[in-house]
Amino acid sequence: MAHSAVVVGGGIAGLAAAISLAGQGWQVTVLERRGELGEVGAGVAMSRNAVAAFLGLGFEPEQARALGFPTVAEGTWTAKGTPILAIPEDPVVREAVAVTGVHRRRLHQALHHRAEAQGVSILTGVQVAQVSPGDPEGALAQVAGHEADLVVAADGMRSTIREKLFPSSTLAYSGFSSWRAVIPGISNGRTLRQYWGAEAEFGFMPVDAEQTYWYGYVSMPELTVIEDELAAARERFAGWADPVQRLLAATDPGALLRHDVYHLPGGVPRYALGRVVMIGDAAHGFLPTMGQGVATALEDGLCVGLLVGHPVAAGGSLSAALEGFDQARRPRCSALSRAAGLSARFGAHLGGGWRQPMRNALMRLTPPALLTRGADAAMGWIPPEPAQPVR
Repeated sequence: MAHSAVVVGGGIAGLAAAISLAGQGWQVTVLERRGELGEVGAGVAMSRNAVAAFLGLGFEPEQARALGFPTVAEGTWTAKGTPILAIPEDPVVREAVAVTGVHRRRLHQALHHRAEAQGVSILTGVQVAQVSPGDPEGALAQVAGHEADLVVAADGMRSTIREKLFPSSTLAYSGFSSWRAVIPGISNGRTLRQYWGAEAEFGFMPVDAEQTYWYGYVSMPELTVIEDELAAARERFAGWADPVQRLLAATDPGALLRHDVYHLPGGVPRYALGRVVMIGDAAHGFLPTMGQGVATALEDGLCVGLLVGHPVAAGGSLSAALEGFDQARRPRCSALSRAAGLSARFGAHLGGGWRQPMRNALMRLTPPALLTRGADAAMGWIPPEPAQPVR
């Protein structure tokens, strides 16, 4: 009889985990609180590790290429348009920081269709209020009326499962809010570019041959209410470089989103408790300043199948498999969380005055080899081999 798993959350991390477990012969049910699956109208830069995880889920290279638009990372500019850290033309460096600009909805739809093709049962409109984690060597886990060998907590930044199992791991407001939009047209060709100003960042990239994604990440009090979001964004970035002005001018009010940015300092103390495994934002909730949220969601989801699903299906101990998952994923995600915090401190979160020119001058001294090493540390991840069963 196949092992059973319940995945709480039908986002990118949850669907990736469902696909990976189903690929190992597990019977998988996804529970989604919303009435239907979907994603917001925003973009994501799929770095090398995100693509590696996507391919590890069984997609073909041409399917990965069809997701979005091949993009050249140009680097970082000042608000006025002066280069701070321009990525050199060196092909080794360019390859290290290469990304694919992808609309989140397109990525989510690809995962959704593959999960259904693999026989994953997806139930929408299911509210999860409690979880009984069970014992990996005894009682099964229970959640929302379902009993399972494994529960995958992929219920996002405001995870109910985390709240119940790790009540001391609480969200913190970053002090920043983010506008986002996908608009018609391609701005500045095939490039991913970002601008830094005092306590603000603006970035953009193409997500296909006809659309550009942009974001504006700014210091703002929590729960600020703005009557005219587009007017506020245009005012906040008034005087910034010409590409910023052109994108804001081309944005329709109906295309604009804004959300306060929260994070989970330090993440949960362990990624498994009882028969529950924590993944994605539910487990580590980074600041967005490294652009690794979607990538690690895909990595986590794939690794649930490789490091837990595979050895347990082969007769191994669930307890040992969950411990192996924690040992593999928590150090990496903790390191990325620290890197995101450091990037924020010296990037978008940096205040004005003398701090800006001093930071800019230091960054201009960065050698290409250091850029490559930093990119490889974050984006050079490759999927592990399936774990061997421990009996």
